Amino acid sequence: MRNETRGTVELTLAMVLSGTLGVFVVESGASPFEVVFFRCLFGAVALGAYSLARGFFTGHGFTAKKLGLAALGGVFIVFNWVFLFEAYEATSISLATVVYHTQPFFLVLLGAVFMRERISAAKLGWLALAFGGLVLVSGVRPGDTASLKGLGFALAAAVLYALATFVTKRVTGVRPHLVALVQVLVGLPLLLPFADFGAAAGLGEGWLWLVGLGLIHTGLMYVLMYAAYAKLPTAKIAVLAFTYPAVAMGVDWAVYGHHIGLVQALGVPLIVLASLKVTLAGSARTPVAAPAPRTAGRAAEASSPVATRAA
Repeated sequence: MRNETRGTVELTLAMVLSGTLGVFVVESGASPFEVVFFRCLFGAVALGAYSLARGFFTGHGFTAKKLGLAALGGVFIVFNWVFLFEAYEATSISLATVVYHTQPFFLVLLGAVFMRERISAAKLGWLALAFGGLVLVSGVRPGDTASLKGLGFALAAAVLYALATFVTKRVTGVRPHLVALVQVLVGLPLLLPFADFGAAAGLGEGWLWLVGLGLIHTGLMYVLMYAAYAKLPTAKIAVLAFTYPAVAMGVDWAVYGHHIGLVQALGVPLIVLASLKVTLAGSARTPVAAPAPRTAGRAAEASSPVATRAA
């Protein structure tokens, strides 16, 4: 199998797994805080075991500054998950996932505010198009507080994910698996005060879904993504990433009977198109320097997007 073909298969599988995440969250029966706490716990076990087996801890590349940035990114990632899972409860997996994919626009705004990056007229146009799509997709009517609440949670998750990406992009020369490991480890003490272990003890079969979130959606999924990033061009990564919302919407319909209306459906391609254009425009301006042969695999992984579009 050709290298790029293998990367395509790996990333597609990772995005398909990501699209099933909402079902695992809902079926666990736990509150968002408990779900994220145990996702961090079981995810840390999976990522830690994989990193140890691959020898990633030797010459890890962390400095105090890089470790601090990774931990800060972890704070944003963890609460991004909490808000996203709250959005699942308040609205639906489909709508929450589509709204969540406004992340690239918040990343553009963060670059403009903190890095004084100029926002071109074209990007402003795509932002306007995405906003129009967001209005259509939300389907929020006056007095529909539940949908409005879900929309707010999903947007908050998107902002936090953009902040995590903005910070984590500055952690260079470190395996992304180790960065992800630091981030989930940060979630354990961070969420400990909010977790209700008494309620979690009575979950029964819900524990299987929680273990799955950690081992499958945080361990296996991240390993597949990082392996794929080293084999694929950025443009292909950006396109394949939209497998995630497509699968999430299909699964939400198949399992829970949730489907979006005609007007809402008109907004989906607007957000997808605008997000894709902004992502590709950003990657085109920041090419990655070709690494030396001995470090090619590691450099490609480290410079890849961190959990691009994955919850």
